[in-house]
Amino acid sequence: MSWAAYALDGLRRAGHQSGGARHAVVQYLERQGCCSSAQEIFDGIRGRGGRVGIASVYRVLDLLAELHLVQRVDIGDGIARFEPAQPDGEHHHHLVCDDCGKVEAFFDPSLERALTRVAGKLGYGMDAHDVVLHGACGDCRPPQ
Repeated sequence: MSWAAYALDGLRRAGHQSGGARHAVVQYLERQGCCSSAQEIFDGIRGRGGRVGIASVYRVLDLLAELHLVQRVDIGDGIARFEPAQPDGEHHHHLVCDDCGKVEAFFDPSLERALTRVAGKLGYGMDAHDVVLHGACGDCRPPQ
């Protein structure tokens, strides 16, 4: 099952219809490789000819987050970003260029194991985690 089908089913099970704005936001998020802000989602939907208001995008994202269908990502710039929460718990982390603002996803199984090990050593049961690495991307970093 695709994430979009999973999310629309989750909305329906929670008693919400998948109206125009909800459907548009879910379909847009399905196609994204990484996190997007509400403004980016709004601009992307409108850029493809969709008719949705920015307030509707915010409401849909809040509802999807409340239902744990999207993950809210904080990369440290004060702008909330959102990406699909996969039903199997699979996720990625983020690299942020502090010069140009580019955000890239990465996944590292050894990092996942290390985080689980650290949490366990400290007596924590880890429910969730975010890793955001800041620096300069290859295009912005001065040659060495």
